[in-house]
Amino acid sequence: MNLKKLSWFTVFGLVSLSGFGQQKRILDHNRIGWFVYNGDHELSKKWSLHTEYQWRRIDYIRTWQQSLARLGVKYKLTEKVQLGGGYTYFVTFPYGDHPVADQGVPTPEHRLYQDLELADTAGRFVLSHRFRLEERWLSEQTPGDPRRISGWSYENRVRYQITVNYPLKGATIDNGEFYLTFFDELFISFGKNAGANIYNQNRILGGLGYQFRDNFQLELGFLNQITQHAETDPTTGNPVFEFNNGFRLNVAFGF
Repeated sequence: MNLKKLSWFTVFGLVSLSGFGQQKRILDHNRIGWFVYNGDHELSKKWSLHTEYQWRRIDYIRTWQQSLARLGVKYKLTEKVQLGGGYTYFVTFPYGDHPVADQGVPTPEHRLYQDLELADTAGRFVLSHRFRLEERWLSEQTPGDPRRISGWSYENRVRYQITVNYPLKGATIDNGEFYLTFFDELFISFGKNAGANIYNQNRILGGLGYQFRDNFQLELGFLNQITQHAETDPTTGNPVFEFNNGFRLNVAFGF
């Protein structure tokens, strides 16, 4: 799969999402700050343990947006192909003018996921393609007592992410050097409980990274997140879209 084909795939996803623009939409704009830790810790030549935490904030750092904790394993099939899977605990807090957590309390979610990761290069560009399948259990709150969970709604979602890194010095990214980083990720929900948000979400980031050593990188980028809510606005019946802009600080470290 070459870069040109992947570019067209990404453009198709963005056009599909923007196609909803012909409907009368409600727009909810938020300023976000995401603080992310990623760790891949080698257990053997083939196996590694993946640990991840994301501290997502509104108004850059002032209040909660979401919390994500992920634990998984990865298996190196070849030097360019890697398989993975694991568990994610995700919490959405009330935020914005049209909160998903519309009962005023945080809403938890459990996920299982399976990954296929492909490594590639195109000249000096270092590419990574990740295909992720998720099984999601979203909490349903009890009317009149929103802190009590009455059940779980099951959904499926597929995600595709392309990441591109570009060295600013030399032909490769080496220790003690800066590099440019970019990613685009498209989320598509499916199944009977997906609701209106088949094209669930899109994220685009561009920024600067620094590699301290092979297993330690620091990245800071500008993040644009577009999300469609599963449920329409209860007053107007119109679809709700979040347009969230801000920064993402990512620390990647592994033993």
